[in-house]
Amino acid sequence: MEPISHWHLIIVFLTIALVSQSLTNVEGRTHYHKRPKNKGSPPTYAPSPQAPYVPPSPAEPPPPTVPSDPSVNPGDNSSSSCVFDVTTFGAVGDGTTDDTDAFMEAWKAACAVESGILLAPSDYVFTITSTIFSGPCQPGLVFQVDGVLMPPDGPECWPESDSNKQWLVFYRLDQMTFTGSGTIEGNGEKWWELPCKPHRGPNGSTLPGPSNSLLHELESGGEQITPNTDGIHIENTKFVGIYNSVIANGDDCISIGTGCSNVNIEGVTCGPSHGISIGSLGLHNSQACVSNITVRNVEIKDSDNGLRIKTWQGGTGCVSGITFDTIQMENVRNCIIIDQYYCLSKACRNETSAVYLTDVSYNNIKGTYDVRSPPIHFACSDTVPCTNITMSEVELLPYEGELVDDPFCWNAYGSQVTLTIPPIDCLQDGEPENMGEVVSYGC
Repeated sequence: MEPISHWHLIIVFLTIALVSQSLTNVEGRTHYHKRPKNKGSPPTYAPSPQAPYVPPSPAEPPPPTVPSDPSVNPGDNSSSSCVFDVTTFGAVGDGTTDDTDAFMEAWKAACAVESGILLAPSDYVFTITSTIFSGPCQPGLVFQVDGVLMPPDGPECWPESDSNKQWLVFYRLDQMTFTGSGTIEGNGEKWWELPCKPHRGPNGSTLPGPSNSLLHELESGGEQITPNTDGIHIENTKFVGIYNSVIANGDDCISIGTGCSNVNIEGVTCGPSHGISIGSLGLHNSQACVSNITVRNVEIKDSDNGLRIKTWQGGTGCVSGITFDTIQMENVRNCIIIDQYYCLSKACRNETSAVYLTDVSYNNIKGTYDVRSPPIHFACSDTVPCTNITMSEVELLPYEGELVDDPFCWNAYGSQVTLTIPPIDCLQDGEPENMGEVVSYGC
């Protein structure tokens, strides 16, 4: 995820999806190291398809907020109805007419009642411009897209009065679910046909402030995988789940920004993409706090990165309580990576301050990697080491060819519960001598 000051376009498709897992052929693949090492046995993880995951309720959800009193346009719905069909509020759904006002009126109505459902029905193509769906709302709100939802077709059709930095934003919400069997089409091709890179389209799915919410059964992608397009970005968000989703795009399939805690990601298929990222964090010497993030039962394939934590030099704060569990990789470059020297140009200078990374667990990470880069890369800050990195049942073999470089570590401390494949001898045991100074960087 590039800094929020840059423009983004995200193509997001929304449809009921089952997470498919496939067996990985690992026969005949070998590591080549600078010194002989025990390769161990090849990965055997190959989960069979399962029924859609039913997300658990958060263990410690925050108390419900008190909603505002939005004016309700009843359309054809009585006050006792919980389903607010956007077509009854005037949405045409012909793929051309601007249906933004109808969606906003339906949103206000659904927001005002407990367990309200905003419904974009099937067999329609709804066009809406840049929109912020804001709360507080009554608990149990559902945004259900069974038809097609898309923005205006390219920059020439984008209203001058609307923001061209974002498209769909969900803000100040509690206990909300975003689901459906339809499609969210980003119409990104015309934005990327412009001659200048700054003309990126608007950021599509952004959650800058919801809590105790779900994104369920999403599918994102498209015929054209456009560059620099995050699938789902969350920031300043607590108690949120992303479940049973399929994401294919040109940047992070899921990016987690500062202010996020108690986030569960499960049953996601990711790729092609840049993987699942925490960060980037600490830009412009800012403080970043991220905690209690769990990524489980995920498949990442044909991606430039797998599981990534990226921070800028000069930041402060802490990333802690991160769990990556049962992840299947297929042809992934940089399967496991911590990069505390993240920079988008050659002009970044060395800084002594850094975001502190601690309590990061990698368990049951298996599959194949692109041999152009080592599958494991821990580049921690010179002055603020990473601590308590735990490796267990990590087995990664070349997708094709042979590995030339061993895993890389710099100022990284932790432990191997089991032998990793390839071996990661560079991970230092115990804690750094200056542990007292390191703790002062926490949130």
